[in-house]
Amino acid sequence: MAQGNRPDRVAEEIRHVLSETLAREVKDPGIGFLTITAVKISPDLQVARVSYTTLGPTATPEETAKQRAATKAALERVKPFLRRQIGQKMRLRRVPELSFHFDEGIAHQARVEEILIEIQKEREANPIKDDEPK
Repeated sequence: MAQGNRPDRVAEEIRHVLSETLAREVKDPGIGFLTITAVKISPDLQVARVSYTTLGPTATPEETAKQRAATKAALERVKPFLRRQIGQKMRLRRVPELSFHFDEGIAHQARVEEILIEIQKEREANPIKDDEPK
């Protein structure tokens, strides 16, 4: 089996363990509806970069920034527990350090969808007639 696949397999297993643990065992109120979107692990399996996104009501940019900061702080608080869970559930010589990062891609995707919906509503409200020049 190729060695290049191992970091990918380990990263996917870490994503699974983190998702399960956060959903079932972590009771920190700072961690609301959180989704682990991806885990990238260094080739030496020493550092895992965990990307996450949160689901919540749309808010002002200031409220969103506060919510993100609170979620990040909560993840930092539970990091030792999460590492222990990874160590117990996976067979690794050394449990990687966890580095949490908000996944901006999901937020951008949601904004693009909002814009497309607005354009569709505008087109429905102001349809182009066939006899008008285009």
